[in-house]
Amino acid sequence: MTGAIASFSSMAVAGRAVQIELDTFELLFYRSLIGIVLVVAVGRAAGTLNQVPTRRPGLHILRNISHFAGQNLWFYALTAIPLAQVFALEFTSPLWVAVLAPLILGERLTRSRALAAMVGFVGILIVARPDPAALEPGALAALGAALGFAGSAVFTKRLTRTESVTCILFWLTVMQAAMGLACAGADFDIAWPSVTAWPWLAVIGCAGLFAHFCLTRALALAPAIIVMPMDFLRLPVIALVGMAFYREPLEAAVFLGAAVIFSANLMNLRTETRRTKQRSVG
Repeated sequence: MTGAIASFSSMAVAGRAVQIELDTFELLFYRSLIGIVLVVAVGRAAGTLNQVPTRRPGLHILRNISHFAGQNLWFYALTAIPLAQVFALEFTSPLWVAVLAPLILGERLTRSRALAAMVGFVGILIVARPDPAALEPGALAALGAALGFAGSAVFTKRLTRTESVTCILFWLTVMQAAMGLACAGADFDIAWPSVTAWPWLAVIGCAGLFAHFCLTRALALAPAIIVMPMDFLRLPVIALVGMAFYREPLEAAVFLGAAVIFSANLMNLRTETRRTKQRSVG
């Protein structure tokens, strides 16, 4: 989890640095190219490239459209609002999963899931402090990113029933490279990264994959009820980064709202863990 926290935080800093000369579509195009090289290299070393052929192309497309939209909105939000606010609103993603799972996975919307979603919404209002007269585009983008990541997680859950990790990551990088190229080239003007931008792009490409690898390993080594609360350490870490590098203030409302969102996630996680144990015993 320490590796995941460091990776997500470094990706945010690198994302801000590289957007001085690249838009989000160009950023994701180059990041995906780096991802393809990494996935193929690791897959070849592990002998899992034979798992790349897929039986669910349509589901991969839905999953990657959702993730592509979420990533674009996340990178935009990084430059529009303080880093701590971006991360706090991103933490609503598990609550969106609880809402989307009944629609996509056929899971039941239980009372505890509905209650967790409502409590999380209160946390969103505290963090975003929406003003009907002037809605903050950055906060809306961060919320949209969380919804996109939630959709990606739900579709990924469906894909894991039939597809391997190598297959999912391969089509993730290939499809998002194609989407990034199409969107970045819509105006027939794709910027070529400068010499100083390539190291930042390498950080984004490597950190993104490494963060998810660390998170997956953590969940394999310890129960989710222990692992997931540790992910919220990203908030104070990124708040300190924002203060040190960008002179962003430490706002009490962001931490208060994040605590409410964290409580909603933890409440939902405890209920789901208890329900899983009861089913296994029964």
